[in-house]
Amino acid sequence: MFGRFGWAEILVVVVLVVILFGSNKIPGMMKNLADGLNVFKKEIKDTKKPEKKEQGKKPVAKKTKKVVKKK
Repeated sequence: MFGRFGWAEILVVVVLVVILFGSNKIPGMMKNLADGLNVFKKEIKDTKKPEKKEQGKKPVAKKTKKVVKKK
């Protein structure tokens, strides 16, 4: 149904985006898009790494200092 986009179609899309959003907001939108993609890539990398859990050991709670108030 849809063929390849030619230079005329791409030009029409770019002109419509500039008209709709204005030339001042486009750099900010591109920065937000790039930041979102970087966060997405980082999360994908983090989920691919297997977590090393020690077998047979239970997690130990951190010790807290007790504060004793003198009267």
